[in-house]
Amino acid sequence: MAPPSSPTPYLCGLVWFRRDLRADDQAALHHALNQCQQVHCVFVFDTEILDDLPRQDRRVEFLRETLVELDATLRSLSPQGTGGLIVQHALAAQAVPALAAELGAQAVFANHDDEPQALARDALVRTRLAAAGRAFHTFKDHMVLERSEVLTQSASPYSVFTPYKNAWLKKADAQVLAELPVAPLAHRLAPLPQARCRPVPTLTELGFEPAGLSELKLPTGSTGGQALFKDFLDRIDRYEDTRNFPAVKGPSYLSVHLRFGTVSPRLLARSAHSRMQSGSAGASTWLSELIWRDFYFQILHHHPHVAERSFKPAYDAIQWEAGPQAEALFAAWCEGRTGYPLVDAAMAQINQTGYMHNRLRMVVASFLVKDLGIDWRWGERYFARQLNDFDLAANNGGWQWASSSGCDAQPYFRIFNPVSQSQKFDPEGKFIRRYLPQLAALPTPALHAPWAARPLDLQVAGITLGRDYPLPVVDHDAARQKTLQRYAVVKQVAG
Repeated sequence: MAPPSSPTPYLCGLVWFRRDLRADDQAALHHALNQCQQVHCVFVFDTEILDDLPRQDRRVEFLRETLVELDATLRSLSPQGTGGLIVQHALAAQAVPALAAELGAQAVFANHDDEPQALARDALVRTRLAAAGRAFHTFKDHMVLERSEVLTQSASPYSVFTPYKNAWLKKADAQVLAELPVAPLAHRLAPLPQARCRPVPTLTELGFEPAGLSELKLPTGSTGGQALFKDFLDRIDRYEDTRNFPAVKGPSYLSVHLRFGTVSPRLLARSAHSRMQSGSAGASTWLSELIWRDFYFQILHHHPHVAERSFKPAYDAIQWEAGPQAEALFAAWCEGRTGYPLVDAAMAQINQTGYMHNRLRMVVASFLVKDLGIDWRWGERYFARQLNDFDLAANNGGWQWASSSGCDAQPYFRIFNPVSQSQKFDPEGKFIRRYLPQLAALPTPALHAPWAARPLDLQVAGITLGRDYPLPVVDHDAARQKTLQRYAVVKQVAG
């Protein structure tokens, strides 16, 4: 039996799903069910976004499979299974107000999206809804603490992570981390209108082709996210010890699920916080990673210029490499042809799977910017195309950290050595051998720097450098000195 209905300000509401693709602990859905007698749900494959993507895109495939599950979940929650998800393929800024009018919805409910393009879209939707006398309510859901919820004592945004983290931990109390339930009022989910009883469009109907997601065995939807989280909870106590080794099952692998909101950030933070309080160093470290995520999003909110320029303006004075030589070096980096095995194996990983281990993201970013002297924005754009878990704030924050141009970034004179990183974090060469099988027969000590291998070892392995595997495109020690000279302009401008 459904619980008694409480007074509601709206007869009919519309929940607009975006990067929050779950039916549990979902803020917009929770609030809509509490404020409306009947609630419809919609997702729009926004042509403004999709039209710029390649026709094979793992993210679109992940999204489509996730929506099939979300539709089924909403149906199972609704009375007599008559509800579900309305899915459209259109320009969202036009489709959402039009659907609200068609359904007679007095209000549209959605969750915040602080990316510049999304803010412009939402402003347009709000204006169009208001012109028709309809409300537009948005809520925090993608972050645990967002926007201006964590400020300094002078009410300014933080630009250094550690004090931000300390303030975050003080503010993230039980109320902030609490679940926003959906099931108790799910009887208010409205039946699908007859004209909208259509299955989720296929990839072909959307104009896309399969991108090999099934071969990657990447679990989709809320069930996939929950399964990964359950598996990670069995390993979380060891996270601090395992997280930096790409050949080890150390990470949670939840980043794509956080990106699309198939898991609740509140659930993850609540679980990690509880384990941390019980003394788990691994849970404490992983919770810090979740806090970094919030940190980068509040940076984007308060400093939107970072989407195009350096957080620290002085770093925009750096003269990056340009012209055909820079373009050739960039292509070698993108294609994993730099001659540095750890860098090339990492690029093979992202190109083949859409995922890259976090330690390797730092290594390849440092290599592009500080070994090759190429503008960090080139790498940022490449990651934006390739990563399944691409989030503007996190991607931008990571690249600006590596290039030393961001808030609380590594000092410009800290330059990762790709060989020592390889020796330290892939000591047995397991990761390199997986993604660079042409080097597999080399003895492990030679695997990290094949150009320094004994000729006999290369001969036995059947490797001719320059034919079977490239020679290094740059000498690291020479590149380091050039980078220090390149970055000297920062001190001049700042001074």
